Amino acid sequence: MPTNQQPGHVQGPVLLGPHDTGAPGRGPVSVVWALRGRGRDLDAAVVRLAPGTDLGEDAGAGHGLLLTVLAGEGELRLAGTRFPLAPGALAWLPARTPHALRAGARGLTYTTAHRHRPPAPADLGDPACLLAHVCPHCDHLSPDGARFCPHCGHPLLETAPGSG
Repeated sequence: MPTNQQPGHVQGPVLLGPHDTGAPGRGPVSVVWALRGRGRDLDAAVVRLAPGTDLGEDAGAGHGLLLTVLAGEGELRLAGTRFPLAPGALAWLPARTPHALRAGARGLTYTTAHRHRPPAPADLGDPACLLAHVCPHCDHLSPDGARFCPHCGHPLLETAPGSG
């Protein structure tokens, strides 16, 4: 197991060997390993699907996703097209890309990585109050008074005076 991680912090590089990522897991979907702790800017995991497991279609998250196959076989379905997955295959899925994954007869082990979105501090009040500050294009929280997202440049939704 990785030795450079402790609950609450990321303390440097994490190295996993084949014995760590090849673990058989339990149940149809197993998270073999995940990057955890405060202070990270990336969410990453090693996921193992049991043979024949089909995750069905996911509408896609509000952030891009990088998927790399480590072991096994399966398929990625995008817009009705099936792409075979085998060790070494890599897929980049832009934000909100509907997709589905299915493991083959030997199961499927893969990594996922995407940007980390820390939870909003509890003292900000009702999350709906911040809706006018969330970019509809990239989900980035923008400062008060901004008309355009400082992250991607997309125009922000306008609200009536006194409604935000």
